[in-house]
Amino acid sequence: MKESVIKDKSKDFALRIIKMYQYLTSQANNKEYVLSKQVLRSGTSIGANVKEALRGQSRPDFRAKMNIALKEASETEYWLELLYESGYIDESSYTSIINDNRELIKILTMIVKNTV
Repeated sequence: MKESVIKDKSKDFALRIIKMYQYLTSQANNKEYVLSKQVLRSGTSIGANVKEALRGQSRPDFRAKMNIALKEASETEYWLELLYESGYIDESSYTSIINDNRELIKILTMIVKNTV
C-alpha cells in the first residue's frame, strides 16, 4: 500500500515540478534557468528512483533506491528554499510545493527505516 502511495505522490510531485520549471523559464521579465534546472532534475528524480526501487532485485536493492529517492527529495527541498528566498517563487507557491516535498520526505524516511 505504501509503495503505491509513494509511487503516485512522487509522480504527481514530478509533474508539479515540471510545471514550475516551465513557469520559471518562460516569465517575460525574470527568466530563471540555473536553479530551476537543478530543481527539475532532483524533483523528477525522486519518482524515477521510486519506480526503479519497486522493480528492485532484492530488499537491499529496494532500500538503496528508496534511500536515493530520499536524498533527491532532500536536495529538492534545498533548491525550493533557494528559489523562494531569492524571490523567484512567491510564498503561497512555495508553501504548497514545499509541503508536498516534505510529505514525500516523511514517507520515504518511513519506508527506508522500515525496510530491513
